[in-house]
Amino acid sequence: MPTKTKISLENLEVAFASKSDAELRKMYLIFATMNNNTAVKMGIKMANLAFKIKFPIKGLMKSTMFGHFCGGESIEDSQQTVDELAAFNIKTILDYSVEGEGNEDSYEATYKEILKTVERSSGDDNIPFAVFKVTGLGDYKIMTKVQEGKALNCSEKASFVRLKSRVDGLCKAAAKAKTRILIDAEESWFQDVIDQMVYEAMEKYNQEQCIVYNTYQMYRHDMLQRLKDANEVALAKGYKLGAKLVRGAYMEKERERAKVKGYLSPIQPDKGSSDRDYDAALAFCIENFGQISLVSGSHNERSNIYLTELIEENQINPKDENVYFAQLYGMSDNISYNLANAGFNVVKYVPYGPVEKVMPYLGRRAEENTSVAGQSSREFDLIKKEISRRRNLNK
Repeated sequence: MPTKTKISLENLEVAFASKSDAELRKMYLIFATMNNNTAVKMGIKMANLAFKIKFPIKGLMKSTMFGHFCGGESIEDSQQTVDELAAFNIKTILDYSVEGEGNEDSYEATYKEILKTVERSSGDDNIPFAVFKVTGLGDYKIMTKVQEGKALNCSEKASFVRLKSRVDGLCKAAAKAKTRILIDAEESWFQDVIDQMVYEAMEKYNQEQCIVYNTYQMYRHDMLQRLKDANEVALAKGYKLGAKLVRGAYMEKERERAKVKGYLSPIQPDKGSSDRDYDAALAFCIENFGQISLVSGSHNERSNIYLTELIEENQINPKDENVYFAQLYGMSDNISYNLANAGFNVVKYVPYGPVEKVMPYLGRRAEENTSVAGQSSREFDLIKKEISRRRNLNK
Protein backbone atom coordinates (compact mmCIF):
# COMPACT_ATOMS: atom_id res chain seq x y z
CA MET A 1 0.00 0.00 0.00
CA PRO A 2 1.57 3.35 -0.99
CA THR A 3 2.01 5.99 1.67
CA LYS A 4 -0.42 8.91 1.50
CA THR A 5 2.30 11.43 2.18
CA LYS A 6 5.09 11.14 -0.36
CA ILE A 7 8.47 11.60 1.27
CA SER A 8 11.27 12.70 -1.02
CA LEU A 9 14.90 12.21 -0.06
CA GLU A 10 16.01 14.12 -3.16
CA ASN A 11 15.29 17.65 -1.95
CA LEU A 12 18.81 19.06 -1.98
CA GLU A 13 17.80 22.44 -0.62
CA VAL A 14 16.62 20.69 2.55
CA ALA A 15 19.49 18.17 2.59
CA PHE A 16 22.19 20.86 2.59
CA ALA A 17 20.30 23.65 4.34
CA SER A 18 22.83 23.67 7.19
CA LYS A 19 25.83 24.06 4.87
CA SER A 20 27.25 27.36 3.69
CA ASP A 21 28.75 27.61 0.21
CA ALA A 22 32.24 27.37 1.72
CA GLU A 23 31.29 24.26 3.72
CA LEU A 24 29.79 22.70 0.63
CA ARG A 25 33.02 23.29 -1.31
CA LYS A 26 34.98 21.67 1.51
CA MET A 27 32.65 18.65 1.37
CA TYR A 28 33.24 18.51 -2.37
CA LEU A 29 36.99 18.21 -1.84
CA ILE A 30 36.61 15.58 0.91
CA PHE A 31 34.34 13.32 -1.14
CA ALA A 32 36.30 13.90 -4.32
CA THR A 33 39.30 12.50 -2.46
CA MET A 34 37.28 9.64 -0.98
CA ASN A 35 36.13 8.70 -4.45
CA ASN A 36 39.73 7.72 -5.15
CA ASN A 37 40.59 4.46 -3.40
CA THR A 38 44.37 4.93 -3.84
CA ALA A 39 44.23 8.46 -2.45
CA VAL A 40 42.23 7.25 0.57
CA LYS A 41 44.71 4.51 1.47
CA MET A 42 47.68 6.81 0.96
CA GLY A 43 46.06 9.59 2.98
CA ILE A 44 45.32 7.32 5.94
CA LYS A 45 48.89 6.01 5.99
CA MET A 46 50.36 9.50 5.77
CA ALA A 47 48.10 10.86 8.52
CA ASN A 48 48.95 7.98 10.87
CA LEU A 49 52.66 8.46 10.16
CA ALA A 50 52.38 12.19 10.79
CA PHE A 51 50.85 11.61 14.22
CA LYS A 52 53.48 8.98 14.99
CA ILE A 53 56.38 11.34 14.28
CA LYS A 54 54.50 14.23 15.91
CA PHE A 55 54.23 16.25 12.71
CA PRO A 56 51.73 19.11 13.26
CA ILE A 57 48.85 17.73 11.19
CA LYS A 58 46.07 18.10 13.77
CA GLY A 59 44.81 21.43 12.42
CA LEU A 60 44.59 20.06 8.90
CA MET A 61 42.65 16.99 10.09
CA LYS A 62 40.22 19.13 12.11
CA SER A 63 39.49 21.26 9.06
CA THR A 64 38.96 18.25 6.78
CA MET A 65 38.17 14.60 7.59
CA PHE A 66 37.88 14.95 11.37
CA GLY A 67 35.79 18.09 11.09
CA HIS A 68 33.43 16.45 8.63
CA PHE A 69 32.86 13.11 10.37
CA CYS A 70 33.35 14.01 14.06
CA GLY A 71 31.69 16.44 16.44
CA GLY A 72 34.77 17.44 18.39
CA GLU A 73 37.52 16.20 20.65
CA SER A 74 35.39 16.08 23.80
CA ILE A 75 31.76 16.12 24.91
CA GLU A 76 31.99 19.86 25.53
CA ASP A 77 33.71 20.42 22.20
CA SER A 78 30.83 18.62 20.45
CA GLN A 79 28.14 20.94 21.79
CA GLN A 80 28.23 23.17 18.72
CA THR A 81 27.47 20.14 16.53
CA VAL A 82 24.60 19.13 18.84
CA ASP A 83 23.16 22.65 18.57
CA GLU A 84 23.59 22.82 14.79
CA LEU A 85 21.78 19.51 14.28
CA ALA A 86 19.03 20.49 16.76
CA ALA A 87 18.34 23.63 14.72
CA PHE A 88 17.12 21.30 11.97
CA ASN A 89 15.21 18.95 14.32
CA ILE A 90 17.94 16.29 14.22
CA LYS A 91 19.06 14.76 17.50
CA THR A 92 22.48 13.49 18.54
CA ILE A 93 24.09 10.33 19.89
CA LEU A 94 27.49 11.19 21.37
CA ASP A 95 29.68 8.29 20.26
CA TYR A 96 33.06 8.04 22.00
CA SER A 97 35.09 6.64 19.10
CA VAL A 98 38.47 6.01 20.72
CA GLU A 99 39.65 2.42 20.55
CA GLY A 100 41.13 1.13 23.79
CA GLU A 101 44.65 -0.17 24.29
CA GLY A 102 43.42 -3.61 25.34
CA ASN A 103 44.22 -3.40 29.06
CA GLU A 104 42.17 -2.92 32.21
CA ASP A 105 43.20 0.72 32.61
CA SER A 106 41.96 1.60 29.12
CA TYR A 107 38.73 -0.37 29.64
CA GLU A 108 38.05 1.50 32.86
CA ALA A 109 38.86 4.85 31.24
CA THR A 110 36.45 4.09 28.38
CA TYR A 111 33.76 3.08 30.87
CA LYS A 112 34.11 6.38 32.73
CA GLU A 113 33.97 8.39 29.48
CA ILE A 114 30.83 6.62 28.25
CA LEU A 115 29.30 7.17 31.68
CA LYS A 116 29.80 10.89 31.08
CA THR A 117 27.85 10.64 27.80
CA VAL A 118 25.01 8.93 29.67
CA GLU A 119 24.98 11.70 32.27
CA ARG A 120 25.21 14.36 29.56
CA SER A 121 22.14 12.99 27.77
CA SER A 122 20.01 13.07 30.93
CA GLY A 123 17.21 15.59 30.55
CA ASP A 124 18.40 16.81 27.14
CA ASP A 125 15.83 16.11 24.42
CA ASN A 126 18.51 16.72 21.80
CA ILE A 127 20.57 13.74 23.04
CA PRO A 128 18.06 10.88 23.49
CA PHE A 129 20.56 8.00 23.41
CA ALA A 130 23.98 6.94 24.64
CA VAL A 131 25.96 4.17 22.92
CA PHE A 132 28.89 1.84 23.51
CA LYS A 133 30.80 -1.13 22.13
CA VAL A 134 31.34 -3.96 24.58
CA THR A 135 34.89 -4.48 23.27
CA GLY A 136 35.69 -1.02 24.60
CA LEU A 137 35.01 -2.34 28.09
CA GLY A 138 36.71 -5.73 28.06
CA ASP A 139 38.80 -8.29 26.20
CA TYR A 140 37.12 -9.85 23.17
CA LYS A 141 39.46 -12.86 23.48
CA ILE A 142 37.88 -13.72 26.81
CA MET A 143 34.39 -13.38 25.35
CA THR A 144 35.45 -15.65 22.49
CA LYS A 145 36.61 -18.31 24.96
CA VAL A 146 33.32 -18.05 26.85
CA GLN A 147 31.31 -18.47 23.64
CA GLU A 148 33.43 -21.47 22.65
CA GLY A 149 32.79 -23.04 26.05
CA LYS A 150 36.45 -22.96 27.07
CA ALA A 151 37.49 -22.65 30.70
CA LEU A 152 38.82 -19.30 31.91
CA ASN A 153 41.77 -19.01 34.25
CA CYS A 154 41.49 -16.97 37.46
CA SER A 155 42.72 -13.75 35.86
CA GLU A 156 40.34 -14.13 32.91
CA LYS A 157 37.42 -14.85 35.23
CA ALA A 158 38.12 -11.66 37.15
CA SER A 159 38.37 -9.66 33.90
CA PHE A 160 35.10 -11.11 32.64
CA VAL A 161 33.35 -10.19 35.90
CA ARG A 162 34.63 -6.62 35.54
CA LEU A 163 33.42 -6.50 31.93
CA LYS A 164 29.92 -7.62 32.90
CA SER A 165 29.91 -5.12 35.76
CA ARG A 166 30.79 -2.27 33.38
CA VAL A 167 28.04 -3.24 30.92
CA ASP A 168 25.47 -3.42 33.69
CA GLY A 169 26.79 -0.20 35.21
CA LEU A 170 26.18 1.76 32.01
CA CYS A 171 22.70 0.30 31.55
CA LYS A 172 21.84 1.03 35.18
CA ALA A 173 23.11 4.60 34.79
CA ALA A 174 20.96 5.04 31.67
CA ALA A 175 17.88 3.86 33.56
CA LYS A 176 18.65 6.29 36.39
CA ALA A 177 19.23 9.13 33.92
CA LYS A 178 15.99 8.26 32.09
CA THR A 179 17.86 8.03 28.81
CA ARG A 180 18.26 5.16 26.36
CA ILE A 181 21.39 3.21 25.59
CA LEU A 182 22.40 1.34 22.44
CA ILE A 183 24.84 -1.58 22.56
CA ASP A 184 26.64 -2.08 19.25
CA ALA A 185 26.81 -5.47 17.54
CA GLU A 186 30.24 -7.00 16.95
CA GLU A 187 31.80 -10.13 15.45
CA SER A 188 29.77 -13.36 15.46
CA TRP A 189 32.35 -15.39 17.38
CA PHE A 190 31.60 -13.50 20.59
CA GLN A 191 28.25 -11.85 19.79
CA ASP A 192 26.32 -14.52 21.74
CA VAL A 193 28.13 -13.43 24.89
CA ILE A 194 27.25 -9.79 24.22
CA ASP A 195 23.63 -10.78 23.59
CA GLN A 196 23.42 -12.55 26.93
CA MET A 197 24.68 -9.48 28.79
CA VAL A 198 22.31 -7.20 26.89
CA TYR A 199 19.24 -9.36 27.46
CA GLU A 200 20.05 -9.63 31.17
CA ALA A 201 20.16 -5.81 31.25
CA MET A 202 16.87 -5.58 29.33
CA GLU A 203 15.19 -7.86 31.86
CA LYS A 204 16.35 -5.51 34.63
CA TYR A 205 15.78 -2.12 33.04
CA ASN A 206 13.17 -2.52 30.26
CA GLN A 207 10.22 -3.51 32.43
CA GLU A 208 8.23 -0.29 32.05
CA GLN A 209 9.87 1.41 29.09
CA CYS A 210 12.67 0.65 26.68
CA ILE A 211 16.04 1.73 28.04
CA VAL A 212 18.47 -0.88 26.65
CA TYR A 213 18.74 -1.68 22.93
CA ASN A 214 20.52 -4.58 21.26
CA THR A 215 21.84 -4.29 17.70
CA TYR A 216 20.90 -6.73 14.94
CA GLN A 217 23.18 -7.01 11.89
CA MET A 218 20.91 -8.07 9.06
CA TYR A 219 23.76 -9.13 6.77
CA ARG A 220 23.77 -12.29 8.90
CA HIS A 221 21.45 -14.93 7.46
CA ASP A 222 20.26 -15.98 10.94
CA MET A 223 19.55 -12.51 12.31
CA LEU A 224 15.89 -12.09 11.38
CA GLN A 225 15.06 -15.28 13.28
CA ARG A 226 17.28 -14.20 16.19
CA LEU A 227 15.31 -10.94 16.38
CA LYS A 228 12.02 -12.86 16.46
CA ASP A 229 13.35 -15.28 19.08
CA ALA A 230 14.54 -12.36 21.23
CA ASN A 231 11.06 -10.87 21.14
CA GLU A 232 9.51 -14.19 22.18
CA VAL A 233 11.81 -14.31 25.21
CA ALA A 234 11.06 -10.67 26.06
CA LEU A 235 7.32 -11.35 25.91
CA ALA A 236 7.66 -14.45 28.08
CA LYS A 237 9.75 -12.60 30.67
CA GLY A 238 7.67 -9.43 30.58
CA TYR A 239 10.10 -6.80 29.34
CA LYS A 240 10.32 -4.47 26.33
CA LEU A 241 12.70 -5.28 23.49
CA GLY A 242 14.94 -2.51 22.17
CA ALA A 243 16.09 -3.21 18.61
CA LYS A 244 18.58 -1.23 16.57
CA LEU A 245 18.72 -2.58 13.03
CA VAL A 246 21.80 -2.22 10.83
CA ARG A 247 23.01 -4.07 7.78
CA GLY A 248 26.41 -4.78 9.33
CA ALA A 249 30.06 -3.84 9.57
CA TYR A 250 32.28 -6.93 9.60
CA MET A 251 31.43 -8.77 6.38
CA GLU A 252 34.91 -9.36 4.97
CA LYS A 253 36.34 -10.34 8.36
CA GLU A 254 33.44 -12.74 8.98
CA ARG A 255 33.81 -14.47 5.61
CA GLU A 256 37.58 -14.78 5.92
CA ARG A 257 37.46 -16.29 9.40
CA ALA A 258 34.76 -18.78 8.36
CA LYS A 259 36.90 -19.81 5.39
CA VAL A 260 40.08 -20.21 7.45
CA LYS A 261 38.39 -22.13 10.26
CA GLY A 262 36.15 -24.18 7.96
CA TYR A 263 32.68 -23.32 9.20
CA LEU A 264 29.60 -21.96 7.41
CA SER A 265 29.83 -18.20 6.97
CA PRO A 266 27.12 -16.35 8.90
CA ILE A 267 26.93 -13.76 6.11
CA GLN A 268 24.05 -13.57 3.65
CA PRO A 269 24.76 -14.92 0.15
CA ASP A 270 24.19 -11.52 -1.48
CA LYS A 271 23.16 -7.93 -0.84
CA GLY A 272 19.60 -8.61 -1.99
CA SER A 273 19.17 -11.11 0.84
CA SER A 274 20.42 -8.55 3.37
CA ASP A 275 18.04 -5.94 1.98
CA ARG A 276 15.13 -8.39 2.10
CA ASP A 277 15.78 -9.34 5.73
CA TYR A 278 16.38 -5.75 6.78
CA ASP A 279 13.01 -4.67 5.46
CA ALA A 280 11.35 -7.78 6.91
CA ALA A 281 12.86 -6.88 10.29
CA LEU A 282 11.48 -3.33 9.99
CA ALA A 283 8.03 -4.77 9.30
CA PHE A 284 8.32 -7.19 12.24
CA CYS A 285 9.29 -4.39 14.64
CA ILE A 286 6.39 -2.20 13.51
CA GLU A 287 3.97 -5.13 13.71
CA ASN A 288 5.06 -5.49 17.35
CA PHE A 289 5.27 -1.77 18.02
CA GLY A 290 4.87 -0.97 21.69
CA GLN A 291 6.49 -4.23 22.68
CA ILE A 292 9.49 -3.40 20.45
CA SER A 293 11.18 -0.01 20.30
CA LEU A 294 13.04 0.56 17.05
CA VAL A 295 16.10 2.45 15.87
CA SER A 296 16.65 1.97 12.14
CA GLY A 297 20.33 2.60 11.44
CA SER A 298 20.39 2.73 7.66
CA HIS A 299 21.92 4.71 4.82
CA ASN A 300 19.74 2.83 2.32
CA GLU A 301 17.19 5.21 0.85
CA ARG A 302 14.66 2.52 -0.01
CA SER A 303 14.62 1.11 3.53
CA ASN A 304 14.13 4.58 5.01
CA ILE A 305 11.21 5.27 2.69
CA TYR A 306 9.75 1.85 3.52
CA LEU A 307 9.85 2.63 7.24
CA THR A 308 8.00 5.93 6.69
CA GLU A 309 5.34 3.92 4.84
CA LEU A 310 5.07 1.40 7.67
CA ILE A 311 4.74 4.20 10.22
CA GLU A 312 1.92 5.81 8.28
CA GLU A 313 0.12 2.58 7.43
CA ASN A 314 0.09 1.61 11.11
CA GLN A 315 -1.03 5.09 12.18
CA ILE A 316 1.98 5.61 14.42
CA ASN A 317 2.78 9.17 15.42
CA PRO A 318 6.04 10.03 13.58
CA LYS A 319 7.21 11.72 16.79
CA ASP A 320 6.67 8.63 18.93
CA GLU A 321 9.91 8.17 20.90
CA ASN A 322 9.84 4.42 20.22
CA VAL A 323 10.85 4.77 16.56
CA TYR A 324 13.94 6.57 15.27
CA PHE A 325 15.84 6.85 12.01
CA ALA A 326 19.63 6.98 12.49
CA GLN A 327 22.58 7.85 10.27
CA LEU A 328 26.25 8.66 10.80
CA TYR A 329 27.30 12.28 11.11
CA GLY A 330 28.84 13.49 7.87
CA MET A 331 26.98 10.98 5.72
CA SER A 332 23.57 10.72 4.01
CA ASP A 333 22.38 14.20 4.91
CA ASN A 334 19.82 13.91 2.11
CA ILE A 335 18.18 11.15 4.17
CA SER A 336 18.54 12.67 7.64
CA TYR A 337 17.53 16.24 6.86
CA ASN A 338 14.60 15.35 4.60
CA LEU A 339 13.18 12.87 7.12
CA ALA A 340 13.54 15.38 9.94
CA ASN A 341 11.96 18.07 7.78
CA ALA A 342 9.02 15.71 7.17
CA GLY A 343 8.46 15.35 10.92
CA PHE A 344 10.12 12.02 11.73
CA ASN A 345 12.48 11.32 14.64
CA VAL A 346 16.03 11.42 13.29
CA VAL A 347 19.28 11.03 15.18
CA LYS A 348 22.88 11.30 14.05
CA TYR A 349 25.74 9.29 15.49
CA VAL A 350 28.28 12.00 16.33
CA PRO A 351 31.74 10.51 17.01
CA TYR A 352 34.13 12.41 19.23
CA GLY A 353 37.55 11.99 20.80
CA PRO A 354 41.11 13.35 20.47
CA VAL A 355 42.00 13.66 16.78
CA GLU A 356 44.97 11.28 16.86
CA LYS A 357 42.98 8.65 18.77
CA VAL A 358 40.00 8.78 16.41
CA MET A 359 42.18 7.96 13.38
CA PRO A 360 41.15 4.27 13.30
CA TYR A 361 37.50 5.36 13.14
CA LEU A 362 38.21 7.89 10.38
CA GLY A 363 40.16 5.28 8.46
CA ARG A 364 37.18 2.92 8.53
CA ARG A 365 34.79 5.66 7.44
CA ALA A 366 36.99 6.52 4.48
CA GLU A 367 37.49 2.89 3.49
CA GLU A 368 33.78 2.09 3.87
CA ASN A 369 32.86 5.00 1.63
CA THR A 370 35.13 3.67 -1.08
CA SER A 371 34.28 -0.02 -0.62
CA VAL A 372 30.49 0.23 -0.28
CA ALA A 373 29.21 0.21 -3.84
CA GLY A 374 28.38 3.74 -4.90
CA GLN A 375 28.44 5.27 -1.39
CA SER A 376 31.03 7.99 -1.92
CA SER A 377 29.93 8.46 -5.53
CA ARG A 378 26.36 8.98 -4.35
CA GLU A 379 27.42 11.54 -1.72
CA PHE A 380 29.72 13.25 -4.24
CA ASP A 381 26.99 13.45 -6.89
CA LEU A 382 24.54 15.04 -4.46
CA ILE A 383 27.11 17.64 -3.41
CA LYS A 384 27.87 18.49 -7.04
CA LYS A 385 24.16 18.84 -7.79
CA GLU A 386 23.64 21.18 -4.85
CA ILE A 387 26.61 23.35 -5.86
CA SER A 388 25.16 23.53 -9.36
CA ARG A 389 21.68 24.32 -8.03
CA ARG A 390 23.01 27.23 -5.97
CA ARG A 391 25.01 28.59 -8.89
CA ASN A 392 21.91 28.57 -11.07
CA LEU A 393 19.93 30.40 -8.38
CA ASN A 394 22.54 33.15 -8.30
CA LYS A 395 22.63 33.68 -12.03
